[in-house]
Amino acid sequence: MPVKEIGLGSVTGSGSQVEESDLSIADVDSKISYSDAIDYWTSIPPTVDGVLGGFGEQTSVPKADIVGSNTFIRKLKTRFSVEEGKVKYGIDFGAGVGRVTKDFLVKHCDKVDLLEPVVPFVEKMKTNLSEYIDEGKIGEIYQIPMQDWEPEPKKYYLIWCQWCCGQLPDNDFLKWLDNCKKAIQENGLLVIKENNSTSDTDIFDEVDSSKTRTDENFRKLFKKAGWKLISTDKQKGLPKELLPVRMYALKPEIEN
Repeated sequence: MPVKEIGLGSVTGSGSQVEESDLSIADVDSKISYSDAIDYWTSIPPTVDGVLGGFGEQTSVPKADIVGSNTFIRKLKTRFSVEEGKVKYGIDFGAGVGRVTKDFLVKHCDKVDLLEPVVPFVEKMKTNLSEYIDEGKIGEIYQIPMQDWEPEPKKYYLIWCQWCCGQLPDNDFLKWLDNCKKAIQENGLLVIKENNSTSDTDIFDEVDSSKTRTDENFRKLFKKAGWKLISTDKQKGLPKELLPVRMYALKPEIEN
């Protein structure tokens, strides 16, 4: 689920979002098919341009994205830290061909795991990250979908999930958020970077069988799953025809 143009997510595929206002979140979620999504992404070239939906290195998107992520995480440096005796371990969800890890996460983490279910992407990722693999900066590469992830307890200093949460319906997204609680270090951080719906409800994209959530629904789900939103910001510098992209920094709610 890459950056997306405004108006392209619709149940009709016509480019109109009018019909979406008549659909409940449950209706939208019922349309998501994991197998259809894998089939679609397997058909896409394993390139930066492919994983970004045609907004690759010939556009401003990749550079603007990394600049935005760096700016956001640096503002938060005093608000999360590595657990004593542990490594600054990160994980990159929906890692694609390794772009976010290569250009961003390896600069903020000592070691990074990657999760990506699409076989051609994983094969290309290993080539793209060969330098960091040789240096020991890359840990596990999980060739599985997000919903099948079984986390190692308290492993991660930074959990980074970008442009892939929309592949999960809300119930599975909540389960994934619960797994992140198990996986995060004592003072670690979860960052979710995703498109936001410009409609008044979540919208379904039949092309890659995903959904785009409203900012309101994201916040409701974070609260329901027991995550505290400590900071949020809009991605700047993207083409105007794209859906807005927002970064959410989250920490588990402290249980009394």
